[in-house]
Amino acid sequence: MGTGESPVQRASAEFVTEFARWRLERGLSKKQLAAEMGFDPSYLSHVEAHRHRPTEDFARRAEAVLQAGGAIWRRFREYDELRTTSRAHRQAAAAQSPQIPSQRDPDAWLPPSAGLVVEREVARLSYVDGRYRCTVRRSLYNAGNEPVTRYLIRVAVDRFPNESERSNLYHREHPLTWDELHLIASCGGERMEWRPKTDRDTFKEAWLLFENDRGRFPLYPGQRAMIQYTYHVGADKWGPWFQRSVRLPTRRMRIELDLPMAMRPVVWGVETTLSAESVPLRTPIEQEIEGDRAVFGWSCENPPLHARYRLEWRFREPAEPAVSAQRTAVAAGNGRGHRPMGRTEPAPALPSVRMAAAGIIQRGAEVLHSPGRWFDLPRESALAEETVERLGSALVHVQRLHRFRKGIGLAAPQLGLSLAAAVVRPIGAREPIVLLNPRVVAASAETDEQFEGCLSFFDVRGLVARPLRLTVESATIAGERIRVTYEQAVARLVAHEVDHLNGQLYTDRMSADAPLVPVTQYDQADQPWVY
Repeated sequence: MGTGESPVQRASAEFVTEFARWRLERGLSKKQLAAEMGFDPSYLSHVEAHRHRPTEDFARRAEAVLQAGGAIWRRFREYDELRTTSRAHRQAAAAQSPQIPSQRDPDAWLPPSAGLVVEREVARLSYVDGRYRCTVRRSLYNAGNEPVTRYLIRVAVDRFPNESERSNLYHREHPLTWDELHLIASCGGERMEWRPKTDRDTFKEAWLLFENDRGRFPLYPGQRAMIQYTYHVGADKWGPWFQRSVRLPTRRMRIELDLPMAMRPVVWGVETTLSAESVPLRTPIEQEIEGDRAVFGWSCENPPLHARYRLEWRFREPAEPAVSAQRTAVAAGNGRGHRPMGRTEPAPALPSVRMAAAGIIQRGAEVLHSPGRWFDLPRESALAEETVERLGSALVHVQRLHRFRKGIGLAAPQLGLSLAAAVVRPIGAREPIVLLNPRVVAASAETDEQFEGCLSFFDVRGLVARPLRLTVESATIAGERIRVTYEQAVARLVAHEVDHLNGQLYTDRMSADAPLVPVTQYDQADQPWVY
């Protein structure tokens, strides 16, 4: 930066320096850190290169992931206070000299009389085992004069695009339902209630409410918030297209498709605006390989209102497990590991990559370090049942990806849900253990040490001491409190999941000098714990 830089520019540069220092100290590449923060890697590069100014959401996530002891957040606050003061001075000067517009106002992109605006949207569609999972994250800013108490979202399906008569007939017989969507939304870690607005065979609208049973949290003028919502649709109803429409002033938009490589996807895109009908996207779609997944992404800045951006695709191979596809590629060689000309064998995915692709929240996410909210039972019995069902379905899917010889468990925060629910599947058990609002009421003094793994950072194992006997009090769906005593391996599995619901990871219980063992060096993966 030059010597003529303003105080705001200096503060921004100091924030970037602090951020980059902590990133390097933690040994993370920009791509690794971007994944843990939930940002596009190019955005991180732009921030470090001073091409983008830092936002509150970016600073909060950086502080949470890098665990900088408040250093990153303090630098952002210093920058933000200077920026706010500077903006107030500019606005006062503009009021006195309206003929001289401010050319450097960072909010100059906002249209006149803007109300609710989208500073950044990331929409990701993943295809796994015949189902599509859509997750949309939006950074909202209330640039209006009234508090915002609800936000409208839309879900549309079309099994046979460009064949309206066939599609309408099909969806009359196979309508989209609210139950199958499993719609869940949150705002800054708080669960958002939602209310249906429009209910048609192929089209749903719902109000996401800035409130839940614990209170209201309106988005007041001048405030920012990150909302996220997720829903699921079977491939029998979705159709090979994913479209985003610009209904609010939007600064940045990104669309991502997460598809299995084994199905050899081909992706293209079109855009429609008020002045152009279905023209190819003006910039290319990016592609990255993440283990056995192909991730296609496309971004734009300042899209015009009412524009529509649509990614379409086709699969050149039928659905099949990625592992089988990899074996087939090797078998097609000459028996000495050579691959056939013109074909590339996908590299085996890291365990953590496979888990992330399966929807498991990975280490560094804030939700893993916050206690899960207890259910108000029996009033929230429907929510509790839905959460347990999602946990069970996720476990079934994860067990297809890896052979678990010691048992397996999953807590709601690992699916991004800040709720006190977990499901444990011990080896040999006929029924899973369901934990709702659990707390440990007794633990034996006798302990043992065993290596544990976690689906949220599955590339390593760690030696953890646990009680050999554990008594846990939890709730039934009806709200009744029950106590159960678990022993040895089951006690360890249950203790691991209860820790998750208290915002703890197993690494928090390891001794300071105990190393994490890479899974490639861990030779007990196919063996149960020994007692």
